[in-house]
Amino acid sequence: MAQLPDNKPLLCYITDRTGVADGEILPLIERAVAAGVNLIQIRERDLSTHALLTLVEAAVARARGTATRILVNDRLDVALTAGAGLHLPTHGFQVADVRRAYPDLLIGASCHNLDELRRAEASGADFVVFGPVFETPSKKPYGPPLGVEKLAEAARAAKIPVLALGGVTLENAAACLAAGAAGLAAISLFQQAADLADTVRRLRALTSE
Repeated sequence: MAQLPDNKPLLCYITDRTGVADGEILPLIERAVAAGVNLIQIRERDLSTHALLTLVEAAVARARGTATRILVNDRLDVALTAGAGLHLPTHGFQVADVRRAYPDLLIGASCHNLDELRRAEASGADFVVFGPVFETPSKKPYGPPLGVEKLAEAARAAKIPVLALGGVTLENAAACLAAGAAGLAAISLFQQAADLADTVRRLRALTSE
């Protein structure tokens, strides 16, 4: 099992360069590292292997010496080559298989119900993202929002950190943390922030209120 950053709440920025005007995601990754975001999940599924590896290697280099950890979505080969962690969706590689082969790799997993959460935890995931908690266009394929009560149920059921995912904003972040979430995972919350450092400060302040 890998060592997670110990900041509270854990903040995970999920990248989506299609939502950036010029498509250049590395400057946003650099900004997130500088702001102190704990986890950056690079989820650029349409990039070629070469382009994705180049991006992840650059991100790992930018985060070196900081508390930020870089993960790549669903690409074990890229994660191992670049020295990044791995985030696993509910399809594809099984957490147990990856953990068995790479006991020290940082592994996150996506979960949409309690059964998936329990399976990910038992298989050796370091943390899970759970959602969608709120309404969000990017998560419509996964069905209606699960809501804060289901998030609370998931947080109670898990011994590993559960990060709230799906429609998380500055306005509803406190409700997620009050429900027991160890952190927050989002695209827009971080990627579209006018002042990302201020957004991170405001999210961190929620745990001391």
